[in-house]
Amino acid sequence: MIKLEENKGIPRYLILMMAILAGVSVANLYYNQPLLELIRMDFSVTEVQANLISVITQIGYATGLFLIIPMGDLYSRRVIILISMLSAALASAIIGFAPSLILVWIASYFLGVCSVIPQLFIPIAGQFSSPENKARNMGYVLSGLLIGILTARVVSGYVGNWLGWRAMFFIASAVMIISCLISVRVMPDMKSNFQGNYRSLMRSILKIIAAHPNIRLNSVRAAFGFGSMLAVWSCLAFHLGQAPFYAGSNMVGMLGLCGILGAVAASGIGKYIPQYGIGKFSITGAIIQITGWVIAFFFGNSYSGLAISIVIIDVGLQCQQLSNQSGCIQEIPQASNRVNTIFMTTYFIGGSLGTFLAGWGWKLAEWTGVCAMGAGMAVISLVISLTSLHKE
Repeated sequence: MIKLEENKGIPRYLILMMAILAGVSVANLYYNQPLLELIRMDFSVTEVQANLISVITQIGYATGLFLIIPMGDLYSRRVIILISMLSAALASAIIGFAPSLILVWIASYFLGVCSVIPQLFIPIAGQFSSPENKARNMGYVLSGLLIGILTARVVSGYVGNWLGWRAMFFIASAVMIISCLISVRVMPDMKSNFQGNYRSLMRSILKIIAAHPNIRLNSVRAAFGFGSMLAVWSCLAFHLGQAPFYAGSNMVGMLGLCGILGAVAASGIGKYIPQYGIGKFSITGAIIQITGWVIAFFFGNSYSGLAISIVIIDVGLQCQQLSNQSGCIQEIPQASNRVNTIFMTTYFIGGSLGTFLAGWGWKLAEWTGVCAMGAGMAVISLVISLTSLHKE
């Protein structure tokens, strides 16, 4: 088994493995979304009760971000990854066998908690890669994560239609067991970076927030970019259900493939971040997102217009997330997991805000309102970057 040393480089096969495992791990959060109607009918519950499955899973993910990711600086990351994968496999299997919706809710919460594995991989890529390859390697892992998010909805929708909703969770459980076996063989152990106990570890997060304005800046502007991207997906099903589309949920999944194209297209941008800087990348990403929303507004009544806008908005987000997340981690590499906790928690809050504002925009003006809210989030990110460019 190889031994990783900070800034000494990571084998390419390990980066590829982390990218793939990041995708299949984060997919656990999104399998349930296309299956909610099938679950609702199976348990004879309301739409609101079924939708709570997705909400509870996201709450579990937020819990894992805050409580588990910092542990990577205190305990063995390899052990945390393996335990998380096995726990996710168990939670998925419980959902598949669940005789009641309440048990689905409980297991979904723990599935969300245990699906934060990609947020352990990204700091590993940032800490141990050689300096010239840090942003590039983080970009590869991030692309794997984004592809997993977007592919999960497509796969789950088709599996649910063919085999039923429970089959998807049995498959997810098997995938997590296979991932665990792979990780046992190839994932190296890494030294912890923090001396102390868990309580002092969590207190140190507050000290990092207070002492590092760049981490605050990078986290907030990326969060608005994430909110801009999620605004598309939160109301896309409503938009496609109306004229001129009158389409079902399968078309939402198919448009998810466009997001995959955006993730692949932007997978190699990380190598340019040291050359142009985080601030310029953030500005570029925000402008790209605004452009995507303009296209969505004027051409959003055609599949081609929606597909192009989704790809462009996703590329813009990649520019913002990769540059800002790598900048945060590289500022304090010895506290990479705690820094990533700060970044991802802020990022998640921004995504939740974008989802909420998009729903409000839909209520006020339907697709026009969604476009306004999504573009507005990107504009805020742009303004933050422009006003702080001289400080970077």
